[in-house]
Amino acid sequence: MNNKERRNHQKIEKKWQDIWKKKKVHEPDLDNPKNPFLNLMMFPYPSAEGLHAGNMYAFTGADIYGRFKRMQGNEVFEPIGLDGFGIHSENHALKMGTHPLKQSKISEKRFYKQLEMIGNSYAWDEKIETYDPDYYRWTQWIFIQMWKKGLVYRSKQAVNWCPSCKTVLADEQVIGGECERCGAKIEKKELEQWFFRITKYADKLLNNLDNIDWSEKVKIAQRNWIGKSEGADIEFKLRNIAGQDDGKHSIRVFTTRPETLFGATFLVISPELAQKWIDDGWQLNDLACRYITKALKQREEIQTEDVAPKNGVKLNICAVNPANDDEIPLWVSNYVLGSYGTGAIMAVPAHDARDFAFAKQYGISIRQVIDSKEFDENIAFEGNGKLINSGLFTGMNSEEVKWKIVEKVNGKRNVHYHLRDWLISRQRYWGPPIPMIYCKNCAMEGKGEQKDMPGWYAVPEEKLPVKLPVVKEFRPTGRNESPLASIKSFYEVNCPACNSKARRETDVSDTFLDSSWYFFRYIDNKNKKQIFDPKRSNKWLPVNMYIGGAEHSVLHLLYTRFITMVFNDMGLIDFDEPFLKFRAHGLIIKDGAKMSKSKGNIVNPDEYIKNVGADVLRTYLMFLAPFQDGGDFQDNGMQGIQRFFDRLWNMVLQDDTKEPCSAHFDKLLHQTIKKVTNDIEQLQYNTAISALMILLNTAEKEINFSTDSKKIFLKLLNPFAPHMCHELWSRIGMKTILDKETWPAFDISKIQETDFDLVIQINGKTRNVIQSIIGISQKEAESIALQDNDVKKWVDGKNIKNIIFIQNRLINFIVE
Repeated sequence: MNNKERRNHQKIEKKWQDIWKKKKVHEPDLDNPKNPFLNLMMFPYPSAEGLHAGNMYAFTGADIYGRFKRMQGNEVFEPIGLDGFGIHSENHALKMGTHPLKQSKISEKRFYKQLEMIGNSYAWDEKIETYDPDYYRWTQWIFIQMWKKGLVYRSKQAVNWCPSCKTVLADEQVIGGECERCGAKIEKKELEQWFFRITKYADKLLNNLDNIDWSEKVKIAQRNWIGKSEGADIEFKLRNIAGQDDGKHSIRVFTTRPETLFGATFLVISPELAQKWIDDGWQLNDLACRYITKALKQREEIQTEDVAPKNGVKLNICAVNPANDDEIPLWVSNYVLGSYGTGAIMAVPAHDARDFAFAKQYGISIRQVIDSKEFDENIAFEGNGKLINSGLFTGMNSEEVKWKIVEKVNGKRNVHYHLRDWLISRQRYWGPPIPMIYCKNCAMEGKGEQKDMPGWYAVPEEKLPVKLPVVKEFRPTGRNESPLASIKSFYEVNCPACNSKARRETDVSDTFLDSSWYFFRYIDNKNKKQIFDPKRSNKWLPVNMYIGGAEHSVLHLLYTRFITMVFNDMGLIDFDEPFLKFRAHGLIIKDGAKMSKSKGNIVNPDEYIKNVGADVLRTYLMFLAPFQDGGDFQDNGMQGIQRFFDRLWNMVLQDDTKEPCSAHFDKLLHQTIKKVTNDIEQLQYNTAISALMILLNTAEKEINFSTDSKKIFLKLLNPFAPHMCHELWSRIGMKTILDKETWPAFDISKIQETDFDLVIQINGKTRNVIQSIIGISQKEAESIALQDNDVKKWVDGKNIKNIIFIQNRLINFIVE
């Protein structure tokens, strides 16, 4: 062969990227696929800065798995697109002083160019962008279908307001009281907003987690967020301090421990519920009113009950414990949330740590009702046991009679969730306009598409998309409304029902709605008649492998599951989970921290690709650590990969000899096939690369590195370094495209061990190690050992009391 020359990575990578695209190597037959396999990386949102090394780490890891599956005989579909609507992209446009529409085109060009440079096997013909009207037409269509199914409503509620982004946020987008996008402290505002009834699917979202092959930490995060609590609703009658009781007022509490009802010595309501009482005309004492105002203000500033110091005020109202008719005081406190349960709790200080601390702080009585040797007067006992001080139930097991106690007080078994409905509307410009119209005339007459929402109508489907107008003033207003609210030509419309003057909704929908269904559109991105063809979805969906960040556990991943379940109920699809397999990738850090612009530790891959090549950077990133763990990026870390590739380049291009390879090398070759195959399947990319390095070390010592061995090596390395492997494949005379080749299979007979080292011990001390044949019996092992001269001197003339034999490992003679 002897056509050796220095490896020119820039020339090679450009050459093969052009060939793949021109020949549509990675374009699947969407209508008639053989062994279809949808390999998907989490939808990226672009910025003009483009990819950093952390992004490339995630994209490369997903692509390696796709190339591997393609060579295993699957018709792999690996699509790509841009999640370009939403706050992130709009804020970047504001920072750059450019209109979001113009900035999106700049970002799109930059992002796609980089994605080509890294060498992923994308099906470019199916790319999508969420800001394309042909795409968001169907986002709006989804909103309308959910409206028709009663899964959409508009309600005035206390919502999360980001003063920096100047918009409301869903609960899932608030992390520790801060905006998950910009980190600003969240405030509470009473606003009328659009919601999706995701809570209707709470049980299914929870139960299905047991049956999907996902990263466990993601499933745990979703279980905790959904937060199912089983308990009982119990009514407490209310009286004022003078003992008057008109029989009309009561308060309902939800408790997960109704067996402790006899130990409830006070009730606590949230500041939100107390304020509602005031608004309804209840007369509370002045001290309580001042406290409620202060507590609600703290809520807006702090956003979490765990940050503010626990305190409260006693009200001029008392409650009646329905278990024993005891009058107990009613308090308002910031340790009770208005958003959980009914906004009120029964406090059992002897058996709840927070109730205990509050009771000690304010001198409220504590009554033990569960007997335990572990009970301590200074600590709440939160376990189970026999009931005491519990009337007819005294002496009974607390768990066994909890529902009988509920029945006695006419309570009701119930389930509550931490999950709240998805707040879908945003007071921004850059997003799909919500396709709804409000008619004041119809509202006055009680008319509308939904009985409980008079005046509201969906935009007729034939008039979709409701296009986002190109406006000069797109900056967020901060006035609780979208900039579209000032565009008269946009919001002035006729009512679809009565044709009178009406007003179009001016809020846009949450960007997470755009990304909750995008993989459905990939399979049919040019369809103008329907959201996607069911024949295609039946062939390609659900997604076979989905790779993305664990930080989206309760944002994107929860929403995609919800929308998929809705599609299933609509009859669009016959499955109810979007991703058969999901794996969360790790994070790349630099200088001890996650890569971010604010920390100034972003690594732009462009210079590395220019200097050492995409193949080297791809392989280096995967060599850092197990893919699901992430790793620490070091500027000088690529030198070892460069040397590895240079050595391989020279080895492959050297002339073959006619000498057969050694049995040792042949065995190692098949062991490597097995290991690389298993490691890629488990996303253990670093150890797969290590195995290939070991194989190359051995190959360099061989008399002959045959063409067949070279072909196997290139196939195994191809998912990691596709450009170089394709080039070498062609240089050894192969006319086919390497990506279309079959993944090598190992020969089990060549990797099975026939020998083992038999350890021979005398009284537990090793005296010799002898190579033996696997599977020998104890009698055969004894014969081998006792014939060995080094062993004989330790046993001759001595009494062998016992023999311990572990097959294929050791034999131990106990002598005296």
